Amino acid sequence: MEDAEQVRLSAADAEGEAHVPWREWGPYLAERAWGTVREDYSEGGTAWDYFPHDHARSRAYRWNEDGLAGICDEQQRFCFALAFWNGVDPILKERPFGVSGREGNHGEDAKDYWWFLDSTPTHSWMRWRYHYPQREFPYHDLLETTRGRGGADPEYELVDTGVFDDDRYWAITADYAKAGPHDLCIRVRAENMGLEPATLHVLPTLWFRNTWSWGLPGHEAAPRITAHGARLVGEHEHLRTLSLFGEGSPEVLVCDNETNSERLWGYGGYSEFPKDGINDHIVNGADTVNPARTGTKAALHYVLTVPPWRSAEIRLRLRMAGPGVPHQTRARLLGRRFEEVMAERESEADDFFAALTPDSCSDDEAMVLRQAVGGLMWSKQFYHYNVPRWLDHDPGHAAPVGGSARRNAHWWHMSARDVIAMPDTWEYPWFAAWDLAFHAVALARVDPGFAKQQLQLLLRDWYLHPSGQMPAYEWNFGDVNPPVHAWAALQVFAADGSRDFGFLKRVFHRLLLNFTWWINRLDAEGKNVFEGGFLGLDNIGPFDRSAGVPSGGQLEQSDGTAWMALFTLTMMDMALILATEDSAYSELVTKFFEHFALIVQAANTQGLWNQEDGFYYDVIRVPGEEGVPLRIRSVVGLLPLSATATVSSAALAAVPELEQRLAWYRTNKPHYADVLAGRVLPASDLRLLTMVRHDQLPRLLERMLDENEFLSPHGLRALSRAHLETPFTVRLGEADYSVGYEPAESRSTLFGGNSNWRGPIWFPVNYMLIDALDRHHRFFGDRLRVPYPTPTTRPRTGAPSREATLGEIADDLSGRLISLFLDDADGRRPVFGHTELFQKNADWHNLIPFHEYFHGDTGAGLGASHQTGWTALVVNLILRRSAGDAR
Repeated sequence: MEDAEQVRLSAADAEGEAHVPWREWGPYLAERAWGTVREDYSEGGTAWDYFPHDHARSRAYRWNEDGLAGICDEQQRFCFALAFWNGVDPILKERPFGVSGREGNHGEDAKDYWWFLDSTPTHSWMRWRYHYPQREFPYHDLLETTRGRGGADPEYELVDTGVFDDDRYWAITADYAKAGPHDLCIRVRAENMGLEPATLHVLPTLWFRNTWSWGLPGHEAAPRITAHGARLVGEHEHLRTLSLFGEGSPEVLVCDNETNSERLWGYGGYSEFPKDGINDHIVNGADTVNPARTGTKAALHYVLTVPPWRSAEIRLRLRMAGPGVPHQTRARLLGRRFEEVMAERESEADDFFAALTPDSCSDDEAMVLRQAVGGLMWSKQFYHYNVPRWLDHDPGHAAPVGGSARRNAHWWHMSARDVIAMPDTWEYPWFAAWDLAFHAVALARVDPGFAKQQLQLLLRDWYLHPSGQMPAYEWNFGDVNPPVHAWAALQVFAADGSRDFGFLKRVFHRLLLNFTWWINRLDAEGKNVFEGGFLGLDNIGPFDRSAGVPSGGQLEQSDGTAWMALFTLTMMDMALILATEDSAYSELVTKFFEHFALIVQAANTQGLWNQEDGFYYDVIRVPGEEGVPLRIRSVVGLLPLSATATVSSAALAAVPELEQRLAWYRTNKPHYADVLAGRVLPASDLRLLTMVRHDQLPRLLERMLDENEFLSPHGLRALSRAHLETPFTVRLGEADYSVGYEPAESRSTLFGGNSNWRGPIWFPVNYMLIDALDRHHRFFGDRLRVPYPTPTTRPRTGAPSREATLGEIADDLSGRLISLFLDDADGRRPVFGHTELFQKNADWHNLIPFHEYFHGDTGAGLGASHQTGWTALVVNLILRRSAGDAR
């Protein structure tokens, strides 16, 4: 029997009269819109400098909005968020603060603490938490200290400033519960954690995104918000009447969502009461709010004085008028029924997560799973970027002069205005193609309908380039992310019960265009060895792979070739599945089977596999010269393991064209016979197709499972620890380039220095390799056992080695990754590292951050702190391991 949330999901996915728009309102408001490419109209492409944090409170955004605990509709016509003031800060806390890429010693970095604790897929229930200092927020200290640190220094975080000493902070929780698709109950609870009474200003804020100031046809009329007592009423030409009700008698403050040109540039603007009017009124007592109480941005101003260890609560109701929505008084909307909705939705969320969480999970694992899903749901953001409009500028604005205005010029066709699952809502408030594929794999466990929509989105005509290339990320849509879309689509298809053939068919057809682009663009000489470039792994190599080899020549990439081998295998799998429904797909099975064979043969005969080291390497190849392997032991050389599939003999027999083609190859090209035939076990109907030959597999696993190389207590490192003592160096042209083991933040400035693939643990590649081990295990079963961990003369943990199946190793690797977030024997969570406040204070210890990557030795969280996109794959690992326990 479906629980209440599953019923809502079914209604949200339904078509026609059965459809109920439960997803139409959600947490689609970003935590950061300033410093993004979309808001950058500078000549030099300096997005962070052109629109800095200092401008955010005063300058109207063109493309989207930001805020704290924010919600909006799917087209972000209206926005709602919370703002706070502790009585001493120089500005209202309207959005999280952080340092920009140039200010941070390891790139951009958020300097606030907030958590997405809970959310159902339809956002019928959501919970958000924020810790706000009672002392003055140390903006200046954070900037100056961070700017003075170098790449060898750790990042300077808010907790390091001492602002939370003596527990002088507010623990603020915002709960949202939907009484209907367009009827939201909101409860804000502020708890004084300090030893003395304190006062907090709370400003629930409603505003309309500025779509009227850019001179666009059809957007001449500005919407309007007016105050009626403690009720804000919004009128918008594309919305029904919107009302925000607040309990009590708050002060009502209204201004306009317009730029304060006087403050920023010294000349008058469009409004007498611009965007920062509420800020200036609260903080400075200025006459900067409209006495007529009408505008396009408005707040209900509550002043709460709370004794120590006590809390105060505010109730709000945001709803839209329309057919079937009865008029109710404020007292009724915020009274007993309000309490009932809150209790019902939280209880229904409990039921939903109880059904999702395996019985074998500990309470700690169940908490991690629920917060990971919550973060994944809150990471859904409205993304708006009309590239041709951005390139040409809006009517009435100066024409572009080059610089950033030419960025993405080849993507003139692209026009995005969708809700997309983002990598991180502050540091990366924009989609990335391979990130989104992993997001969909995690989303499929809780909302397969949305997961499928996300995968199809980047394949639509207004995203996919006419050449067939998928957009990578907004800083450079033309860069190359790993082609994992097909793999993700097949994962989502399976998670949804392997029955939505319409979805699989639509994705397959569009991926044919993308596959053709890869073949034509990144296999320059038709040798089936690929020069993908960046491929999402940032600084994993000694130089920027997107820019080519510094001394000239081509870089043939093991990871690029492995990704393409996986792409072909996955397309073959899709074609096999579709061929059972439609024989027209049979010829495509043959096409991709043959492509795979050609790639594998090339990879293992043209120098990527190094027989001496037992490892795959990138190779620099200059015409007429011997290829030079870059003997860096990194995940680049492990990824060929992922190019693996098991196919039943029955499935192959259903495609007679394939058997005919194989017979031709056996006769005419016998040197391909082993690859094309795959491996078949006696008394088994399975055939193994893999890029890694049977004699290569144990050697590669020996490296991967060595604690002195890739195996860490918390997963697989991106770079072998062997490079700590022996960094790799290569001389190219007149310069030396090197790679050494760096388990924490990057010391390299490649790609801004804000991510590091030279030693830390990353969830996406770990998940791919665990999936690869599972695929191998389906074929070998208990017949193949390898030493685990690899015996070494210098064991790091002292753990004895034993013989283990590949499935057992996959289980153990899953457990190591999950352990990043769990209490260890000493009650410490590795993700918190050495931050004692998080480790020892009960009010912080169960608030879990989901980082971009993790320290290669300690497991401490690093990089973006809210990457509940691909790091939400911990949900899949918890479910996977529990399923293994059941088996």
